[in-house]
Amino acid sequence: MKVTVLVGGVGGARFLQGVRELFGPTPFPGGDGDRPAHSVTAIVNVGDDAWMHGVRICPDLDTCMYTLGGGIDTERGWGHRNETWNAKEELAAYGADPDWFGLGDRDLATHLIRTQMLDAGFALSDITAALCKRWQPGVRLLPVTDDRHETHVVIDNPDGEPGEKVAIHFQEWWVRHRAQVPTHGFAQVGSDDAKPAPGVLDAIADADVVLMAPSNPVVSIGAITSVPGIRAALRNTTAPVVGVSPVIDDKPLRGMADECLSVIGVETSAEAIAAHFGARSGNGLLDGWLIADGDSASVDGIAIGTAPLLMTDPAATADMVRAACALVGVTTP
Repeated sequence: MKVTVLVGGVGGARFLQGVRELFGPTPFPGGDGDRPAHSVTAIVNVGDDAWMHGVRICPDLDTCMYTLGGGIDTERGWGHRNETWNAKEELAAYGADPDWFGLGDRDLATHLIRTQMLDAGFALSDITAALCKRWQPGVRLLPVTDDRHETHVVIDNPDGEPGEKVAIHFQEWWVRHRAQVPTHGFAQVGSDDAKPAPGVLDAIADADVVLMAPSNPVVSIGAITSVPGIRAALRNTTAPVVGVSPVIDDKPLRGMADECLSVIGVETSAEAIAAHFGARSGNGLLDGWLIADGDSASVDGIAIGTAPLLMTDPAATADMVRAACALVGVTTP
């Protein structure tokens, strides 16, 4: 079976642990060993990516890589375990901006290697594969695009005239302002001819099932599907597309999905998010939608199922993945 998963951030990384638990690890390309019975490809959001202190940071790719490779800081849910912060402290002593974004020393090494390879002309997808050679995540990690496709946020200009707007990078809105400033919308900034990275469209077209992880519907899944060609690929694949709700009791478990949804005028509920994605039988993306026990949803054209959605460990998450697949008639191990 070929499984393709759209993911972003901490929730997406933990969801991938359950997918790997259920279907088994996908060997690193070119490695030894028998051909696996199943393969898992993760299409990862790059909207959070940013240049800071001269290095290219890819938070969602790194969170997936560290989590699956056993190197994540489990308490924070992001960054390296056993991290030190000497470089951050020295940068602060120099008065370097931005001072609101912390780079750990171990994490910085990843960004330095990535930046060197970008400067040498390598594509982000090739760089990601090279970095994964160390971490052996057991899942094929693909950035949704090799091109710049950053999420920026339109807010009131704090230094401008009343009513004046300004766009800031998502990281500044999320980390510095904690999404607590008057906000008016999101925009993808980068190449006008951004296209899916090599292998992305094939992973969707050739899949036996496509899963949308319980990641932020707006700035993770939404940023992925805003890359030209992705939405059409999801609508045209012969595989069923099933999403997992990122809310329980109409509240996000972590992050600020509710803040993002309110900006685009979508209620923070399992039903409203499903309606936002829409049914493939109409003009939307979903065939199935798995929601938490106790929540309710009804959207024409979308099969609704319920299951426990707390990702307490990979085994519990694997049960969630199994329920999502069963909802659209896909048999799992």
